[in-house]
Amino acid sequence: MKTLKLAILTTVATLSAAALVAPSFAQETEKKAAPAADMTDPEMMAKMMELTKLGENHKLLGEMAGVWTYTVKMWMDGNTSAEPMTSKGTATRKPMMGGRYYEFNAQGEMEMPGADGKMEKMDFKGMGLEGYDNVKKRFVSTWMDNMGTGIMMSEGTYDPATKTFTYASEIEMMPGMKTKVREVIKIVDNDHHTFEWYEDRGGKEMKTMEINYTRKK
Repeated sequence: MKTLKLAILTTVATLSAAALVAPSFAQETEKKAAPAADMTDPEMMAKMMELTKLGENHKLLGEMAGVWTYTVKMWMDGNTSAEPMTSKGTATRKPMMGGRYYEFNAQGEMEMPGADGKMEKMDFKGMGLEGYDNVKKRFVSTWMDNMGTGIMMSEGTYDPATKTFTYASEIEMMPGMKTKVREVIKIVDNDHHTFEWYEDRGGKEMKTMEINYTRKK
């Protein structure tokens, strides 16, 4: 009987505590919940419409529209003092949806180590989408190519003083092996820009790729 009474008291105490905690938890959840957009509020609708407009950052991306030739240098081990693997190709960047986004297509030839360790030439094709998200206030991009099956998503900023875009992303080439990536695009002039790719290798950032673009006349 004593055991049964103790069990009943414990149950009552637990339920009472839960009743006291529940409202607090609900209030906390309410605080964290994002407010829903009121589509009947004229002021909110006006702000939303303002966010759909193109701005200077979209024009900035437009300055890189056109046809380009490129040369690639790659260092698989991150040792940039060693002789790099090289390749060449052509790329096009064109506007979509009135200049809200830009479609980037690249194709060329790439040398990669084969199963036997010898270098083999492979056809390379890649495609990306670029834009500026007025809500996030960030440049956004995606990338996919015929060397994998994933889609990489990046977000970045632009420094007008150095004319440099800097994007951050993460790739997972093998299951469970995620790698942080930093991409740096520097505008040299209207006809030239560079792309640098850095990977986090065990807490140490290493440059593993460099691409130089020249506008095709």
